[in-house]
Amino acid sequence: MDVKIEQGWKEQLAEEFEKAYFKQLTDFVKQEYRQGAVYPPGHLIFSAFDHCPFDQVKVVILGQDPYHEPGQAHGLCFSVREGVPFPPSLLNIFKEIEHDCKKPLPENGDLTRWADQGVLLLNATLTVRRHQAGSHQNKGWETFTDAVIHQLTRSRNHIVYILWGAYAQKKGTFIDATRNLVLKSAHPSPLSAHKGFFGNKHFSKANDYLIASGQTPVEW
Repeated sequence: MDVKIEQGWKEQLAEEFEKAYFKQLTDFVKQEYRQGAVYPPGHLIFSAFDHCPFDQVKVVILGQDPYHEPGQAHGLCFSVREGVPFPPSLLNIFKEIEHDCKKPLPENGDLTRWADQGVLLLNATLTVRRHQAGSHQNKGWETFTDAVIHQLTRSRNHIVYILWGAYAQKKGTFIDATRNLVLKSAHPSPLSAHKGFFGNKHFSKANDYLIASGQTPVEW
């Protein structure tokens, strides 16, 4: 199957694109886009990969679902387009960066600037129906994004994996922490941020590890 995705990822995931589940997933997603509003826009489904080529990944942040309200999702987990108000979890992420790295809150919530530095902003599910959180779960996306992480862990070392909340931590159970840095804490959601997300210092810890392994730190 010819999937429009960054060439390095296309080569790494070539076998995945030929599997039966991926064809079923593709048929389902195409039908959903035909029938109603689905986010992100179709050409942005693989934005996380297009902005962060396989051989340039140095940090992976795992999310769950794209935002399901109009104008928010654009293919990068936790990110919203310029001009869109910060969702609560993203605001808490910026507050932790402010505390951890002494950086003021940014003017916008577009995290493309992170992705272009080697941060893979990967949702477990890459599409969602308007107003219906979780509506595209258990259709095959999770199998695909598991394969993405497996491919990274097989082929690359010294990557920082940032796992916020039980869902992301479960999804990342097979990551080899002896060859990578795995950072875990509560989710930045207002429901859980005060249970261990605030003060986790994941952003400075990630950069310390990148520097120690000879890589360029991320400008958060």
